Amino acid sequence: MNTQVPTALLAEDLREKIISEPDMILDDIDVMRALIAANEKTIGANVVDLRGIAMERLEGRLDKLEDTHREVVAAAYENVAGTNQIHRAILRMMDPIDFETFLRDLGGDVADILRVDCVKLLLETNVEDEDPVVRKLGNVLVTAEPHFIDTYLTLGRNVPVRPVTLRAVVPEANMIYGTESGFIRSEACLKLDFGSGRLPGLLILGAEDPAMFKTSQGTDLLSFFAGVFEKTMRRWLA
Repeated sequence: MNTQVPTALLAEDLREKIISEPDMILDDIDVMRALIAANEKTIGANVVDLRGIAMERLEGRLDKLEDTHREVVAAAYENVAGTNQIHRAILRMMDPIDFETFLRDLGGDVADILRVDCVKLLLETNVEDEDPVVRKLGNVLVTAEPHFIDTYLTLGRNVPVRPVTLRAVVPEANMIYGTESGFIRSEACLKLDFGSGRLPGLLILGAEDPAMFKTSQGTDLLSFFAGVFEKTMRRWLA
């Protein structure tokens, strides 16, 4: 008799606590699971507890929603970070007042901001590599004969030429990267339109990381960067 009194008092205190603060139980997933399990034992194996099944499904959906929320937040953060990165690179690219400095910064500060290991500007032209101007700017500037860019982007296949191509480095890239071709593993190729009457160009971002540029990635920010780069180059070409 004496042993039952403290138990009854404890049960009464717990009952009042639960009635006054029901959220304390509802917000505790482990407690709710224990209650559901106890309820299932009480009703027996031959009775289907639709409420329990519904709660299990809702719990599963809640977990999926939480996972999706985390992915959306991570993607949004990555997109904001990428946008800021592109904006910083554009602002740095617009600083130089002469073409030589522009190209030097392209392979230096701009490449660092974009976190790539190599930047090349390929221009289709009839100018030979022996030209002293081309040789002077040879660290970034590369020249090729007309129609080379489309062949390089499509690898000679009969497929449409995309404005932005993300891929692993192909053997044909050796002539572009030169001494750097040994460690560049992936690249982003941005085709450039310099206007009517001018041959096209190609801005190539090379990375040592093979996963830096993949076909599954979005290209909106790189397309925007290419558009600004085109307009900047037209100023120099003029």
